Amino acid sequence: MKPLRVVLYGAESTGKSTLAERLAARFGAPWSAEHVREYWDAHGGVITAADLDAIGRGQAAAEDAARAEAERRGARVVFHDTDLLTCTIWDDLLFPAACPAWVREEAARRARATDLFLFCDTDLPWAPDPQRCFPDEAGRAMCRRVFLEKLEATGARWARVWGAEAEREARAAAAVELLLNRCAAR
Repeated sequence: MKPLRVVLYGAESTGKSTLAERLAARFGAPWSAEHVREYWDAHGGVITAADLDAIGRGQAAAEDAARAEAERRGARVVFHDTDLLTCTIWDDLLFPAACPAWVREEAARRARATDLFLFCDTDLPWAPDPQRCFPDEAGRAMCRRVFLEKLEATGARWARVWGAEAEREARAAAAVELLLNRCAAR
């Protein structure tokens, strides 16, 4: 059986990276980190529209490597700290009309293949980071709306994750357990 694909999804500064790592440890599963963070650091903290193809390819490769590792280990699930769907959102927000067509197509294909999106809500306090763009309340509300609209348009199964760190982790773990139990019952 192929591992179930779970994506940690949502606006910036919502605890996705921490949660992906914790869920992976909790379920003994591999996970992929958000590629753009590594790309940002490797390119001196500057990203332009010309970088979007490479960022998309790196994100896809990270997801594929984690999935291959899950298959190799016989893991029931694999976690992804963001995905290509997230790349399309940021491409559109920061570089309108520059998102490579293949990224959109592949993002849609992968979204359909995702077993569960964990939508991390914007109720955590903002954590400053040079890679983040929308620290004010209006910006966070806009990002929340954009991410949620894009998620709902996929028709994929998703669960909202909110609350302090421990509550978030408990809600996310419960959603993953429910998914695993549903799939085991088939």
